[in-house]
Amino acid sequence: MVQCHPPLEIEELPKEDEERLEKLFSKLDHDGNGKIDIHDLSVALKELAPHINRSYAEKFLAKSGWKVAGDVTLSEFIHYVREHEKNLRLQFKHLDRNQDGKVDLEELISAFADLGIAIGRNEAMNLLKRMDQDGSLNISYDEWRDYLLLAPATDIHALIHFWRHSTYLDIGEDMNVPDDFTQSELQTGKWWRHLLAGGIAGAVSRTCTAPLDRLKVFLQVNTTRENMRKCLAKMLNEGGITGMWRGNGINVIKIAPESAIKFAAYEQVKRLIKGERSNHPLEIHERFIAGATAGAISQTVIYPLEVLKTRLALRKTGQYSGIADAARKIYAREGLRCFYKGYIPNILGIVPYAGIDLAVYETLKKKYISKYQAHNEQPGILLLLACGSISCTLGQVCSYPLALVRTRLQARENAARGAEGTMRGVFREIVQREGIRGLYRGITPNFIKVIPAVSISYVVYEYASRSLGVNMT
Repeated sequence: MVQCHPPLEIEELPKEDEERLEKLFSKLDHDGNGKIDIHDLSVALKELAPHINRSYAEKFLAKSGWKVAGDVTLSEFIHYVREHEKNLRLQFKHLDRNQDGKVDLEELISAFADLGIAIGRNEAMNLLKRMDQDGSLNISYDEWRDYLLLAPATDIHALIHFWRHSTYLDIGEDMNVPDDFTQSELQTGKWWRHLLAGGIAGAVSRTCTAPLDRLKVFLQVNTTRENMRKCLAKMLNEGGITGMWRGNGINVIKIAPESAIKFAAYEQVKRLIKGERSNHPLEIHERFIAGATAGAISQTVIYPLEVLKTRLALRKTGQYSGIADAARKIYAREGLRCFYKGYIPNILGIVPYAGIDLAVYETLKKKYISKYQAHNEQPGILLLLACGSISCTLGQVCSYPLALVRTRLQARENAARGAEGTMRGVFREIVQREGIRGLYRGITPNFIKVIPAVSISYVVYEYASRSLGVNMT
């Protein structure tokens, strides 16, 4: 049955506005059939509004009331845009405190404060530059309208959330706690949806790359210098295909407590760092301190699970019947201290990894934005994934020797005595027997899994966020 669009009465438009909207419609009508459908809008968003995630096409059509019909005619488009522009003009007037037709830095900060949104001068300037197309360091109504015209939001808070997060993406090998939750997200309880979406993404990503992770662990503890192919053949011969996922169960189980503890610790450390300047966001070095501290706290609490993961990944067929059986037998044989073997190199490894990962990611992203700011281009998903993969890889290169020593200590079933049971002793032992290259055993499968892990995490996080009603922008 053919859908019939009800006729719309459209007030007469000024010629200039009519030409502008017709021109925009023709750009959105990718196939040139006189109607806009989901495919047209998805393709057009990539070209006309790179700051808008392509998944917003469906949300935009639903918000506009066109999803049922499946396509949009010129008259319907003009009707919607005119109503949307009326709303955008009202919201712009709220920001334009002195009503001079433009919003400068001070007005932006003041208006956000009235709305209960904490924003520092650095972020305010970045937001202003994101919309400012002529380099005037203020926002005109036309710039405001053009930037938000295709945003699937009408409420001022929703528009600002879209504006602030339209280019934000912060992912590494595992989905991390989002950089900063807004007060409204904290008060309404939306933060748990971000954590749940991240947990789902982390679980899927780790499960998909678990064979590479187990291969890495085997290479790390193997002192016979066997290559990756021989080590893989041994693993398959001993445990079969399903054996490649040994240790993955507990790796997935620890995501929830680790994320929750990291989030709670991050918020507390953030408050301590901010002190009296509670309305200002953290600078990059402060974010690093807060993130590294939160990571150290969460790792301290869940570290016994890390030891169990390593032991389960290295176990032989029939050695343990499950996680509880492994914990019981390890405790009976080696005592409670066993569950913190390798703790010191693990904590020390957080600092270089987190610092380099964050610094490189932010540097690469900012260099792109500053280079193409004049063209009003925003980094696309592939670029952000590339930045995340590069920063994650460099962070791993610098912290990998500590990770290797940690795994060697975790894997030792008998309590080693003397220097051999210490971090320094293991370092010396590896260098003497295997040379400097021995400190990077197993890094190849670790490198191989970075890009698929990051990509899978992002895709699953986006779909999980959408299902949970969280905007992924």
